Amino acid sequence: MIVPEYWAEARREVRHNRKQLIVRRFGWSDESVAAAQAHADARAQDALHAIADGQALPRSERRTNYGVDGVPIREQIVERHGDIVLTRNSYGALCLNTPDVLFADIDHRPLPSGCVIPSLLAAALWAVVAIAAGNLWNGMVGAGLASVVLVAVNAVVLMVKRARHRDEQLEAGALARVEQFTRQHPGWHLRAYRTPAGMRVLAMHSTFSAQDPEVHALFQALQTDALYARMCRVQNCFRARLTPKPWRIGMRRRIRPPVAAWSAEQAFLPGRLQWIADYERKAQGHAACRFLKAFGDERRVDAKADVVRALHDRIARAYEPLPLG
Repeated sequence: MIVPEYWAEARREVRHNRKQLIVRRFGWSDESVAAAQAHADARAQDALHAIADGQALPRSERRTNYGVDGVPIREQIVERHGDIVLTRNSYGALCLNTPDVLFADIDHRPLPSGCVIPSLLAAALWAVVAIAAGNLWNGMVGAGLASVVLVAVNAVVLMVKRARHRDEQLEAGALARVEQFTRQHPGWHLRAYRTPAGMRVLAMHSTFSAQDPEVHALFQALQTDALYARMCRVQNCFRARLTPKPWRIGMRRRIRPPVAAWSAEQAFLPGRLQWIADYERKAQGHAACRFLKAFGDERRVDAKADVVRALHDRIARAYEPLPLG
């Protein structure tokens, strides 16, 4: 896991095959902006030569915060606790990043919405009603009545599907998968937390590399969010959001700049600092997750995992009776 303190960007431009070739690359460092710029310059020059030699490389790197191959996590560093790094993400929430303490993120399926009737069935229903009503009255009336009937039937089907889609049932299913995994792996100790859109699981008995086969097996068994699993592999770390999402606690304004403030100039803009102060005040009334249950051999507690657990539970307010955000 790499979460650099300093960032820079370099641009290189040459004529190649009678065309202008422009390459941009990021650089990073924990030493200084100058060292980050030197790193960016070297990466841009290497990429320029490689592309000129025919390698299929991108001309520039996306301005994303994490999850990109070859570029580390680019977020404002708020605190360091050894190799545990707290960052502020692109929408302003605090996140815990750890190289070896395993978190798994599980998102429940979203509520059904929109048209939930299969397309062919919907088309057939509309046609039958339209033809029948058209024979009784006229084509325009038939088409209008068919549309009304289709909307009504879809509303009924949607209501039934939503009734079956209960958070309690989805959470029970997710907890059952955790319990089954610990039965199959009796040496494991897992803690489950409720989140606003699902659940997160923390492994307590050992530390892991994000590349370990055991991690992949856990992610598959628990049906971990695919985007989160990919981020773990790419960045060689695990991650958990510690504070509420702003829109869930009534923050109408977005944090600026919305690029996770990867420079000191961005991080300390007055407008940004004011937004953070407002956000932290509103966040006091919400928790990021709530502890549910421990599974497996609770006697097995790795010292590093317990440090992460204590930090996570305190900042996420996992034991406080607060609404989740």
